[in-house]
Amino acid sequence: MANDASTVFDLVILGGGSGGYAAALRGAQLGLDVALIEKDKLGGTCLHRGCIPTKALLHAGEIADQAREGAEFGVKTTLEGIDMAGVHKYKDGVVSGLYKGLQGLVASRKVTYVTGEGRLSSPTSVEVNGERYEGRHILLATGSVPKSLPGLEIDGNRVISSDHALVLDRVPKSAIVLGGGVIGVEFASAWKSFGTDVTIVEGLPHLVPAEDESSSKLLERAFRKRGITFSLGSRFSGVEYTDDGVKVSLENGKTYEAELLLVAVGRGPVSQGLGYEEAGVGMDRGYVLVDEYMRTNVPTISAVGDLVPTLQLAHVGFAEGILVAERLAGLKAVPLDYDGVPRVTYCHPEVASVGITEAKAKELYGADKIVALKYNLGGNGKSKILRTAGEIKLVQVRDGAVVGVHMVGDRMGEQVGEAQLIYNWEALPAEVAQLVHAHPTQNEALGEAHMALAGKPLHSHD
Repeated sequence: MANDASTVFDLVILGGGSGGYAAALRGAQLGLDVALIEKDKLGGTCLHRGCIPTKALLHAGEIADQAREGAEFGVKTTLEGIDMAGVHKYKDGVVSGLYKGLQGLVASRKVTYVTGEGRLSSPTSVEVNGERYEGRHILLATGSVPKSLPGLEIDGNRVISSDHALVLDRVPKSAIVLGGGVIGVEFASAWKSFGTDVTIVEGLPHLVPAEDESSSKLLERAFRKRGITFSLGSRFSGVEYTDDGVKVSLENGKTYEAELLLVAVGRGPVSQGLGYEEAGVGMDRGYVLVDEYMRTNVPTISAVGDLVPTLQLAHVGFAEGILVAERLAGLKAVPLDYDGVPRVTYCHPEVASVGITEAKAKELYGADKIVALKYNLGGNGKSKILRTAGEIKLVQVRDGAVVGVHMVGDRMGEQVGEAQLIYNWEALPAEVAQLVHAHPTQNEALGEAHMALAGKPLHSHD
């Protein structure tokens, strides 16, 4: 099709990750003629090097912890060890099944799928393997890669990225994790479950610093209890090799030694050398700049996903890709409220949130207009059964809607769906308190928290 000069696609998408393939599927569903170009594997980072494989590792770690702790529940279990080949077989099986399903889905929608490294060759075309694919509209969705710090070289051996950590053939005896954000604490949690001695180094004052401060403090308390150590508030200054590992130095003079260093300081956009600047696309520090409808400054070009400076989450990429497809198909597109997007860190315990933090709410509305309530999971029957601790914190505009829900505890990520509805529908505490939540469930804790905020607590007291 690309060789036929008369063929012009409605939409040519550069990048087959979450944002790109979501746009392709929705666009084809709406009758657009779509070409999807991907240099690696359909599904991108999330499916192959991010969301899915990391959560598989974390679940394997959860199984290891349960084996160690069986006696606490009257079940005689022991942990003989971690078979990393077996863990990878399980992990890769999950990824493979989803990958095959996604390939079938794209084929069923009659999307023209092109394998190869594409480059934007004009505001209306992408060149791949020496062939040009013309489109009435171009969508840039080339994603992101792990970042490092200036002067810190990732060698894939002793100094590794999350990509390397996902295929590590052994359980390291000890590890230093540089970065206490989502990626860092998830790997720290999984490795600790596997038996690694873990230290996290975070330059900001708290772990998961983007979350509400109370959630960060609860996670720090839980990590201390698990034996995960961390250094907060002092930045990395250097690393050197030792006889059997690495030695990491901080600006405050402290040093830590371990078998390896995982660099988890975030992800940067993939945009260099792809022709974006030459086509006149507005950029900032490698990110493609877009408006609320994901439009760049070039009328025929949009961009989504990790390539743009929005939340680096797969479900955000999905939503942005769908938005672009629907806009191009002539439907009414509704811009995303990024505060209303659920956020989950899948460590043990989990950290989940939607809406804004208490600090942000006070900044927006004034400290005297904000009410915050904490509901301890100690009062929740299912959480007691699961032996998990934590809390649900609600942030409310006084006499108004709940503008933030912040949760810490095992399986809290499964509760964020209702929290998302509460925030996005601007629910009043009294309205949520009227809903009947199943007992005993952890979901019930969300209802109980709203009952307390509405002034009619049941299983809680001041």
